[in-house]
Amino acid sequence: MNMIARITLVVVCLLSLAACSGEVEGFSSNGKTPVHPNAIYEDDFSNPASGWETWSDANGSFVAYQNGGLRILVKDSQFDYWSRPGKRFVDARVEVDAIKLAGLNDNDFGLICRYQDRNNFYAFLASSDGYAGILKIEDGKYKVISGTELAYSTALQQNEALNHMQADCIGQSLTLLANGQVVARAQDGTFAAGEVGVIAGTNATPMVDVFFDNFVVSKP
Repeated sequence: MNMIARITLVVVCLLSLAACSGEVEGFSSNGKTPVHPNAIYEDDFSNPASGWETWSDANGSFVAYQNGGLRILVKDSQFDYWSRPGKRFVDARVEVDAIKLAGLNDNDFGLICRYQDRNNFYAFLASSDGYAGILKIEDGKYKVISGTELAYSTALQQNEALNHMQADCIGQSLTLLANGQVVARAQDGTFAAGEVGVIAGTNATPMVDVFFDNFVVSKP
């Protein structure tokens, strides 16, 4: 996978929901009994009205609730699309199941933590060819902060396989896990709190289709 080092933020950002003004307190899961006992927010995407951003464009790219999950289809090259449920946290463990449905393996998918706005957040990314890393998007510029570039890891399942992704945002310590194994670490204190979400995108080659399910936020 090519290292993600975009000089400017070349994304088509989803229309934002109204930002949540404070942390989420207590448990929120659309009135259902929590599956994860330590969860403070979770969503299995079975309810299309649960609050995640959805979007489509004339080119056929979209973010949508489908088949009990959240699907992100990106048809252009060098684009990232994301979605957020409008939930804000300080320290949090964020998890999701992700599977590539179609497209080449030179892609990116994963989690968002401490989202401020479209130009400022952390992205915890993996690819379908086995690379992973933590990026800081600041003032619209992408920078890998877990090393000089994304690193290969045997912990990631490649091709059309399911990966359980976990992002720990605890103080200045940022950790990315794939299928229970640590694949990237970083220290950064730029963003102390913010929203969470999921993200998927392309590099030089267009077209990636990623399906997300079982999104959980818990206290670390």
